[in-house]
Amino acid sequence: MDRAKTSSAEGSIGSDFLQLDVREAPPGGLADWLAGQLRAAIADGRLPVGGRLPASRVLAAELRVSRGVVTEAYQRLIDDGHAAGRGRAGTVVVAAPVLPPSPAPVRAPGKVITPSPGLAVFDEIRATPARIDLTPGVPDLTAFPRAAWLRAERAVLEELEPSHFGYGDPRGAPAMRLAVSRWLARNRGIRVDPGEIIVVAGVAQALTLVGEVLRHHGVTEIAVEDPSSLGARQHLHHCGLATPPVPVDEEGLRVASLRSPAVLLTPAHQFPMGVVLGGERRRELMSWAADGGVIVEDDYDAEHRYDRAPVPAVRSMLPEVCYTGSVSKLLAPALRVGWLLAPPRFFADLVAAKRFADLGNAVLAQLVLARLMETGELEKQLRVVRARHRRRRDAMVRALSLSVPSARVHGAAAGLHLTITFEAEVDDVALAAAALAEGVKVQPLSWHRQLPGRPGLVLGYAARTASEIAEGVELLGRLLR
Repeated sequence: MDRAKTSSAEGSIGSDFLQLDVREAPPGGLADWLAGQLRAAIADGRLPVGGRLPASRVLAAELRVSRGVVTEAYQRLIDDGHAAGRGRAGTVVVAAPVLPPSPAPVRAPGKVITPSPGLAVFDEIRATPARIDLTPGVPDLTAFPRAAWLRAERAVLEELEPSHFGYGDPRGAPAMRLAVSRWLARNRGIRVDPGEIIVVAGVAQALTLVGEVLRHHGVTEIAVEDPSSLGARQHLHHCGLATPPVPVDEEGLRVASLRSPAVLLTPAHQFPMGVVLGGERRRELMSWAADGGVIVEDDYDAEHRYDRAPVPAVRSMLPEVCYTGSVSKLLAPALRVGWLLAPPRFFADLVAAKRFADLGNAVLAQLVLARLMETGELEKQLRVVRARHRRRRDAMVRALSLSVPSARVHGAAAGLHLTITFEAEVDDVALAAAALAEGVKVQPLSWHRQLPGRPGLVLGYAARTASEIAEGVELLGRLLR
């Protein structure tokens, strides 16, 4: 009786767990088919190393095949070293086969960079392999301060009360908001009460929350600089907002051309051209805001400056600005931590939008970051990466002068990228696609334009070594020639 119960249980493992259907076997090839199915189950972990295969008589009964078919399949596994017979212990898996990896679902390079990029274009281009990735907006990820982070995390965990592991304030942990307020005062000249800060999952989420709230307040469009970040425009379009372009020149946004009730701008280091919003333009912008205009300031990489004094944030002069920043360009985008300073007329609605989006950011990462900010570790990290990024900026400028001497370089004084433009008629989309096909990843400037303008490329340098930068730029020069 006990033996019957054991057989039934083993049979259940054989048919249900392995999901074998003998009807899939080719005629006359039952043993080959079964051996192949068992190898696949071992390879993907359904039959782990050390696990016992179902008893041959039980599996034969469940599959309704002869026991000889099962024993032959088992013998093949034994012969090729994947299983071993252990007498009364049965047949045991002793090694997993190494199967060739499945090809990654990546579109061909020529299909990724097209004149009309889709909503998933940045996901697709990130997934496309390249020898040299000159994508803009990525810091040196190898410089992430792992030791400092671990020290801060241990210190935070030692101090945490059990209540801290519960749901928190959707605005963010109080310690993080206090640390951000002090960081902004020291580094961006912004005086803000911690209670006015909302911790968000990066600037991308901040733009989405602001877009939702503006729509709730009856705003249907938000002007953007031209050129401007394609990714930022995509987030605003997702909120149902139109993004009419306003031209940018050497003094930044042409404020006199503003016709929308709201504007998104990058005044400290305009993306992608790198210009600074000039003093006269700032005064015009403040006058425009005094008449009811809404300013959204993306202060995305203002800490990274090399050849100029710090440029104050517009928010430091105008408290009514919706201001956002993050640690994505300072530490790593994967942290997904940023901040949003909201003026009183939008604050409650933005807090509500954050609450219903995700109940607030993960608290542990906030507390670790707050400790890095308060102990000076983040300033120390900024000094380290600023020096490294400067050297890589210099390497790219040198490489461009040698390999692409006809290009005009923009935005070299700060940031993590350079933009180059061409006087000649160059198809920058075709150039970027050809570079990707050769293993070098760049972005065409035309992706970031809505208005006609000179063709060009946007080139990130912070995440690559000097030799990689030189090799990548040399390839661009060859393609242009």
